[in-house]
Amino acid sequence: MRLNLPGFLLLCLPFVGGSPSYAASGSARQTMVSGSSKPIAINLTLVSNDPRAGSRMVLTLQNTGTDALPASGWTLFFNGGSYSSTDVSLARVKPVNGDLHSLSPGPGFKPIGAGQSATIEIASRRLRNRTDFPAGFYLVFDKNPAQAFPVDVAVNMGDLFDASDRKLTERIFAQNAVIQPVSDEKLTKIFPTPTSYQETGQPFLLDGQTTIVAPAEFAPEAEFLATSLALTLNKKLTIRTQGSGKTISLRKNPAVPVEGYELQVNQEGVVISAATRAGIFYGIQSLQTVLPPTASTDKAGSVRLPGLLVKDAPRFGYRALMMDVARNFQPKSEVIKVLDLMGLYKLNVLHLHFSDDEGWRVEMPSLPELTSVGSTRAYAADQTKSLLPSYGSGPNASNKAGTGFYKKADFIDILTYARDRHIEVIPEIESPGHARAALRAMDARYQTMLTSGKKAEAERYLLRDLADKSVYESVQGWNDNVIDVALPSTYTFLERVIDDLVGMYREAGAPLKTIHMGGDEVPQGVWQKSPAVQRLMASDKAIKSTDDLWYYYFGKLNQVLKKRGLFLSGWEEIGLKKVVQNKKTVWVPNPAFAPEKFRVNVWKNEPGSGAEDLAYRMANAGYKVILTGVTHLYIDLAYNQLSEEAGQYWGGYVDIDKPFYFIPYDYLRNLKDDNTGQRIDQNRIRSREAITEKGKANLVGIEAPLWSETNRSPVQFEYKLLPKLLAVAERAWAKDPAWALEKEEQKSDQLYNQAWSAFLHTVGNRELPRLDTYAGGFQYRIPTAGARVADGKLAANVQFPGLTIRYTTDGTEPTAASPVYMSPLPFTSTVKLRVFNSQGRAGQTVTIRK
Repeated sequence: MRLNLPGFLLLCLPFVGGSPSYAASGSARQTMVSGSSKPIAINLTLVSNDPRAGSRMVLTLQNTGTDALPASGWTLFFNGGSYSSTDVSLARVKPVNGDLHSLSPGPGFKPIGAGQSATIEIASRRLRNRTDFPAGFYLVFDKNPAQAFPVDVAVNMGDLFDASDRKLTERIFAQNAVIQPVSDEKLTKIFPTPTSYQETGQPFLLDGQTTIVAPAEFAPEAEFLATSLALTLNKKLTIRTQGSGKTISLRKNPAVPVEGYELQVNQEGVVISAATRAGIFYGIQSLQTVLPPTASTDKAGSVRLPGLLVKDAPRFGYRALMMDVARNFQPKSEVIKVLDLMGLYKLNVLHLHFSDDEGWRVEMPSLPELTSVGSTRAYAADQTKSLLPSYGSGPNASNKAGTGFYKKADFIDILTYARDRHIEVIPEIESPGHARAALRAMDARYQTMLTSGKKAEAERYLLRDLADKSVYESVQGWNDNVIDVALPSTYTFLERVIDDLVGMYREAGAPLKTIHMGGDEVPQGVWQKSPAVQRLMASDKAIKSTDDLWYYYFGKLNQVLKKRGLFLSGWEEIGLKKVVQNKKTVWVPNPAFAPEKFRVNVWKNEPGSGAEDLAYRMANAGYKVILTGVTHLYIDLAYNQLSEEAGQYWGGYVDIDKPFYFIPYDYLRNLKDDNTGQRIDQNRIRSREAITEKGKANLVGIEAPLWSETNRSPVQFEYKLLPKLLAVAERAWAKDPAWALEKEEQKSDQLYNQAWSAFLHTVGNRELPRLDTYAGGFQYRIPTAGARVADGKLAANVQFPGLTIRYTTDGTEPTAASPVYMSPLPFTSTVKLRVFNSQGRAGQTVTIRK
């Protein structure tokens, strides 16, 4: 198994056993001309990977330049986890900040001549998938510190993952084997599943002679409908305020619930009724999913719609996707595509995570440094005008994942586009932790103003106490990413940013009800040696320790937002406090903030964490809670344990089934496995606190975060987004399915398998083909085949009906021209299996070795 990853390097993690070796071939001069575009390349071979002993790798440094790589005077930088060298006489590995590390030659390192190579054996913890490997490697010479050279790496993983990958493939086969056949006639033609759906047998022929009839109130939705149907009908339908004959009528009906709609299709036409514009919009989107999935590309000029009677309304008023564009950036065009996707599937909130340690991505007119400095990740000798390379972004600012931001006009365009699709965009200002981009930007502003002799102006927006000697390290490895909440300038800064945001929303005519202020993962040790904090504690007797600064900070932020007619949202920590129970320090809902109706994203629910029920405890305590549990809704996590599967796994693995079988009011019942994929003891989980009837009223909705550490392109982003987001949309919109209400376990399982099978048929036969072209087409993940060998034959299957398995037996990669798998194959040689969609695009290859 081999990966070629330009700009990546695999290096050592903590050394476990073995002895390193070093070999140099040929003669070497002591100097190297650093003008070569890429002086070295690296090959890495994984030679062992044991759960207990860890892994061993042979790292080969190939001199691709014209001069020797010297014995000293250079440093390699790279991003990744925690690392150490196995022989400090050959190399020294040190953390720099965040996930950036440096490797420099030790006293025993010998020069490598031009065209020659050297090998070092290094060690690591056990590697689980390709995400575990470091990335973004670059070389800097001491004599020319202003220039950095990207380094290519080729990784040979050998056959060390073959056994675990094959075991997983067999498990996938067993999971797919329970999928029941469902005929297209039995599938609900609207997605997400409506509250009430009936086919009447009275179809309507939709063609270019149809007229859209709508009152002035629904004119924007009528225009949206006409534009959407033009792709199918080869013309834009006429819109009138009155009319008869073949019509699609948009009608006001105050009796329909907010965001709800009624849809009727018969031989005379189509009627969509709703009390609000949003309801009409969702009725239109339901009509769009009734269309055949290829209608927009078939361009037949007409389409026969089935006769329908539909009554529908969402289960939750908050149905959200969180898009992280801070850690790795996504262009404006991708955000627009996502808004189209959300609108189609009736998601109504985009939580835009635009600021974090690794980037600030929205231009603030009053503070241009936030994007001139805070949106640029690149190597520089002094790092005062850019951020450190992170998450494999490499040394150059030209890397589109590390560097980029939305200009004011871009952001207003995004807000306007979302507004027209009835999507609320909630901006997030990460604070007081996860704020390094803002801190570095305001440091740069400080230095510029100070140089100009403007000391007071320099300190106006400063976010750190210059005399603070506190020592800390965040979860992501940063030692300088927390705002000092004791400084008055901190609140001057936040008010300035909030006012800039308010102004842009106002200009866009977009709703702004809340701002998400972050609040997560502030490390121990912050503020303890800040003179500003000491002064505040001396003047405010309510602050007895640095822990109390938490309540001070969010109390002040709450007042700042209230003055502007906004309420405070944040991660769960904003509504928690430390208490001692049974001689242990634990976090519990803070009763002081519950009456303020803070809205919290509760993400922590991993089995064994002691916080499995935290969302319910906070809702029962009076907080407005958005269910955001990592175990089922963090769709950036890897789909499964396959070694080639990209994505993190610290919170477990999330495939499309996890959000599908999530039960919002009884999710403790869904906690089936831990973060390694192993089954857990259900008896322990069931003893946790359940949601009360009063608490249910405080569960305002569902949100699926898509963090971006491993997304370096729109293709990688869409791979993790889809098809998982379809299950999120289903669970956020549709009512509790029968299997979720059934208490008898065996009967519930039977009902679940029926619902799961119908869902997979809907996704595979209707929605994935639609997404091949919708909004320009999405690069959704095509699953790997399941496979099992029994009685000398290899059987294979696939998760989604409508996809095709192709295979080879000669060692070559399957292509769209390879044989189609139809029935079990004689297993006489190695077989490669690959799943294809109708467009000829394929997923990853599964190799079953003889």
